[in-house]
Amino acid sequence: MLVEYVAVDLEMTGLRARTDRILEIGAVKVQQGEITDFFQTLVNPQMKLPEEIISLTGITDQMAAKGCDTYHAVQEFLTFCRGFPLAGHNIIFDYSFLKQYAINQGIPLEKEGVDTLKLARKFLPEAEKKTLDYLCEFLHIRRERTHRALEDARAAAKLLEYLKMQFGEREPEAFLPKPLQYKAKKQQPATKQQKSRLQELVQYYQINLNREIESLNRSEASRLTDQIYCRYGKIPRS
Repeated sequence: MLVEYVAVDLEMTGLRARTDRILEIGAVKVQQGEITDFFQTLVNPQMKLPEEIISLTGITDQMAAKGCDTYHAVQEFLTFCRGFPLAGHNIIFDYSFLKQYAINQGIPLEKEGVDTLKLARKFLPEAEKKTLDYLCEFLHIRRERTHRALEDARAAAKLLEYLKMQFGEREPEAFLPKPLQYKAKKQQPATKQQKSRLQELVQYYQINLNREIESLNRSEASRLTDQIYCRYGKIPRS
């Protein structure tokens, strides 16, 4: 039976680990059914936040700009959860962002985890929906607010403890952590030539980019350059 774990939740700038970025990390450490420690940090994604993300999370561009850089945020989280399996609602979604960033930076990351979404599908067929929001209402799990990383991590931990209490003795194997697997390819940072070309285009056409050039990888820089060429054309050369 799972007795110690770290429940984690991330807020992101979008839904795709390969193209979107980590915005906030929240986690709680659970030992013998009790929350014994917590971790929370805003992350500066080095980009302008989509309006739908601001509306959903309440995190503004100004708040994000004061956040920790991604490298230190991920490293501090990995220190916090060292030696513990992870838990979360659709845990592989959050893990995919951590894994993609870790691979890009050459940081070793192999974790096991328990997914409360899979457990809810198995043990709570009567629940009309299996989202964390719905299950918290369905099971009367109290939350201070929604769609902020720490509160959602706490909610996932409370959900897991409820499921363990109700179904753990009957099917203890369902609560054993399993290897978290997400295939990701390393994304190389943009080259000096790519960044120089983009900077030249931005200055010439007076473009407001929604991402910091220094934070781009090669594919992002290439895609942005192509988009600018398509809209404005190449810089005339005399």
